[in-house]
Amino acid sequence: MSSNSLYITSLLLIQLVFGQSKVGTASAPFLGINVGPSSVGMSGAITSHAIDASVLYVNPGAISRLDQSQVLLSKTDWIVDTQINFISTVIRLNQNRSLGFYINHLDYGREEITDLENQNGTGLYWSASDIVTGGAYAQNLTDQFSIGSTLKYVHQRIHNESASSMAVDLGILYRTTSEKFNIGMSISNWGSDMSMDGKDLYKKIDLDPDHQGHNETIVAKLKTDDWPLPLFFRFGFSGHLISTPLFKFTLATDAFIPSDDLETIQVGVESSYMNRLFLRSGYKNIGNPNSEEGFTMGAGVKIFTAGMALGIDYSLQEFGYFGLISHLGISINF
Repeated sequence: MSSNSLYITSLLLIQLVFGQSKVGTASAPFLGINVGPSSVGMSGAITSHAIDASVLYVNPGAISRLDQSQVLLSKTDWIVDTQINFISTVIRLNQNRSLGFYINHLDYGREEITDLENQNGTGLYWSASDIVTGGAYAQNLTDQFSIGSTLKYVHQRIHNESASSMAVDLGILYRTTSEKFNIGMSISNWGSDMSMDGKDLYKKIDLDPDHQGHNETIVAKLKTDDWPLPLFFRFGFSGHLISTPLFKFTLATDAFIPSDDLETIQVGVESSYMNRLFLRSGYKNIGNPNSEEGFTMGAGVKIFTAGMALGIDYSLQEFGYFGLISHLGISINF
């Protein structure tokens, strides 16, 4: 084989391995859903931008850069009549250290069970849900460099079967001495594989149906495969292109590299007036022609009273065939 042929063959193999989608090769795909209306409004490009307590879900290393402690509650009307409920809390221990906690719950609802004999329903119902909860610690090692980690528990359930796993997130944030530009990196969901287990996997079997005189009701258990968690690597860059006491304009971009899908780029912008009024927009999954997600936009308002700040944020996310997805959140800074 000539050197040119070998070179062309190598290029084709690289494209075959790295250029194809790997959807369906990992468990718990809900971990890749963006949460928090502020984050969603910027297309999730917040790895290097500590926008609010929702940054804990993306980069735990950024929470030590939040100006205040915060509690964030958000609700999302997700696709096909499902609901996402997200709670995130960041507690500033001092100017250099912070603790964080979050819980993210995807509720698929419930539906009546049918079978061949009961086409209109059996009177019994099945339900399904996904949940992840985590605790984080972050610290500013220097004026420019921060690092943080999250230990989390992932649980999936459908009817009587469930699967669980423990995982770790790691994140860092670097900002320039002028505090105008930030660089962030994180790796998420480094943990054990998941496999479904539950009472419906136990079945009575007849090992030798052609003969009699033996136990025809031996109880066996169906074996389910182990599936890895989706590993996410994020690299983000953000800059305050305009920063005055009255007006601030921030541009942020993230490179998102998942183990179970194509690599994509997210781009988002945020403008704020007197740190009270906020407008956000962005575009998701640039580089994935099969993605249903695209344009995002959002707005927020912050009200200062009694030494605290109450924030209300709302965002809309374009989701192709499923239309627009709405995200609503309320935050309290203290």
